[in-house]
Amino acid sequence: MANTSRPLTVAEIQSLARAVTDERIFKMFLILFTHVLFIYINIVMMVTLRSKPTFCSTARYILFGHMLLNDTLHLGVSLVLYLLNAFFFTLVRAACSLLVLLSATTFTVAPLNLAVMSLERYVAVCFPLHHCQLATPSRTRLAIPLIWAAGCINVIIDVWALFLAGPTFYQSQTVCTHEQLMVTQWQGFKALVLNILLFVSVALLLLYTYVAIFIEARSASSDKASAHKALKTVLLHAFQLGLSLMSFLYVFLESLTSQLPFAIYNQLRFFNFFTVVILPRCLSSLVYGLRDEAFKPLFKRQFLFCGSWAKVGAP
Repeated sequence: MANTSRPLTVAEIQSLARAVTDERIFKMFLILFTHVLFIYINIVMMVTLRSKPTFCSTARYILFGHMLLNDTLHLGVSLVLYLLNAFFFTLVRAACSLLVLLSATTFTVAPLNLAVMSLERYVAVCFPLHHCQLATPSRTRLAIPLIWAAGCINVIIDVWALFLAGPTFYQSQTVCTHEQLMVTQWQGFKALVLNILLFVSVALLLLYTYVAIFIEARSASSDKASAHKALKTVLLHAFQLGLSLMSFLYVFLESLTSQLPFAIYNQLRFFNFFTVVILPRCLSSLVYGLRDEAFKPLFKRQFLFCGSWAKVGAP
């Protein structure tokens, strides 16, 4: 690492080439194996959801399928970005921006989808007579593009900021990370503020739905079994939000550890990426799917290749 009169920034450290060692090869294999495994699990879950008409026509399973698709896209893009950086491949910034913006959008969509899933459980318990009219498959599918529209707000602002740069900025080569696409200082502050607002808003919504369902569960006229199950579901959504929040902390931890010696930073960066970014995204859908008693046995049969595909789809 070259001597400098000032500490290197995160973007400058990311641009430093590193030797290929046995340790780095092991890390690459671990990242690749984890991504491929959980992408496969998510794909099997999506196939399982398509195997029964009931899953395709129920609001909660439609939203669960969307969560699986979003997480799979996020894992796929994250794997591509990791491999590009691991082998120190550079991309034209125009191409890099597409990968980074897709990664940022799928990251934002995840907690928004959790919010809609919690609202669906809230309506099912607190307004059971109106649930069939409010949470129809068509309305649920309409909510999905609205989720993506809200999740793109941060990305749209960044795209607008990128247009402020000259043509040479898009044509220049760079290692593909979010920091390499920053053209103004306010972009980092903007992303921080919007992400805080996002997670606080979703957390408040989860808290509201939990309290409302809890009050309904104490009511003598409510379906207590359904209400208690919904309470556990909202708590699970809160746990999933916590996992997403860990991913949000990645940028902060990356900046914090960049002040350490390079050798220590390099180790902590991998640990940060694996435990804060990858594992939460992998575990979220798996925990939710294995908790569902109607979905779990079908998923296990698909995952282990036991029984024919046609039998799995049989009612």
